[in-house]
This record gives sequence, structure tokens and C-alpha cells, in this order.
Amino acid sequence: MIKLIVNADDFGLSRGVNNGIIDSYLYGIVNSTSMMMNMSGTEHALHLAKKYPELRVGIHLVLTCGRPILEDVPSLVDENGQFKSLSIFMAKNISLDELEREWNAQIERFIHSGLNPTHFDSHHHVHTLIELSPVVKRLSEKFGIPVRRNGSIGIDGVESLADLTLFDFYGEGVTPHYFTNLPARLQDGVTVEIMCHPAYLDNNLLKGSSYTYKRLVELDILTSVNLPENTCLL
Repeated sequence: MIKLIVNADDFGLSRGVNNGIIDSYLYGIVNSTSMMMNMSGTEHALHLAKKYPELRVGIHLVLTCGRPILEDVPSLVDENGQFKSLSIFMAKNISLDELEREWNAQIERFIHSGLNPTHFDSHHHVHTLIELSPVVKRLSEKFGIPVRRNGSIGIDGVESLADLTLFDFYGEGVTPHYFTNLPARLQDGVTVEIMCHPAYLDNNLLKGSSYTYKRLVELDILTSVNLPENTCLL
């Protein structure tokens, strides 16, 4: 049996994203999500997470979108006080101390809301950058939280969320046959995390993300697919 964690990224990005993720959980196969703690939809996401406590909720650590929670992290921000965009971000130019304090603040905001995180990962997968691995390891150990793999590669010394993480249910990889084709790709007995991004479109999403209309396609597939017999949700 192949066990699936179908994790919806970007919980908290906007109300449209939040509602799309919750509908994909209530009426589809999403059984996990990762919350951004610094975005316009974060408070709404916190409310929904408490309303649906059986949904696994982790933390989507942010370094390349929106504003940091802390103010004294100059190496992480641009001249407007925003996180540097992915296009200009360079891990070698940031302070690991500032990063650790900021990500610690994001995790603590989640925990202080009354929720218990099931895992953490990151926006744009920046936690998988080798330069940032010391911070990831210390935070995972401090809070006792498993971390998303980079495909089949785990972060040295860090507990992984699953045996394998798939990132290809995205863009052109979003097809009606994606989930039915999984048994041909995976070994029996493996636990797999599949990243997804379901959403309804709203102004905040349209203005703040380059990945928009495809999220609606993901939502349709995630709420209509029938999993193969030898595949189950964890």
C-alpha cells in the first residue's frame, strides 16, 4: 500500500487560497497543509485550522514573500522592508542569526495561537538550501518538528515528514491522471508527500502570486479524483 500525505502549501496567503484548501480537505484528498504566518490571510487560516482540527497543519516558513514578523532583520529585507523576492534572493548574503530569529518567530506565532504543528517546510523550498541547513536542523530539534524532504533527499540530522516528497503536481504536471498513475511510479509501502496548491482566485492572490489560474485546476482534480486501490491517505 502506498500512503499519501497530500499537502496544500500557502495556507494563509489569502482568503481564496484558504477556502480552496479547506474545500480540498472537506470534499477531496488534501489531508495536510502548511501555513504562512506573515500574510494577509494568516488570521483567517488560524481560525479555519481551529475549526477543522483533524486537518494536519504545519508551518510554511517564509523568506521570499511579504514582510518579516521581526523588524531587526536587515539582511533579509529590501529597501522597503519586504522580504527579498526569489529572483534576487541569495542565501550567501543573509545572516543566519537573523534568519533563525525570524523563522523562530514564525513558528512561535503558530504555536502561541494554540495549534500544534505537524511539520514544517518553506515557501519556494528555501529550507532545502544547503547554506540554511544549520538553521533548519536547530529549529527542528528545538521544536521537535519533522521537515519536508527535497524529493528523496533528507536534511542531514533532521527527521523527515515522509520517505519521499513529490513536487510535480504543479504547472504542466497538473493532470487528471496524476494520482491514478502513482502506483506505476512508486514502490509499495512507501509514504509519499505530494505538494499541491489548490485555491479560489481573489485579488490578493492575483496580485501576489505568479501561480494563479492553475490553482483552480488543482482544486477541481483534488476534489474529484478517485485514488487507485493500492493507494491510501495516511
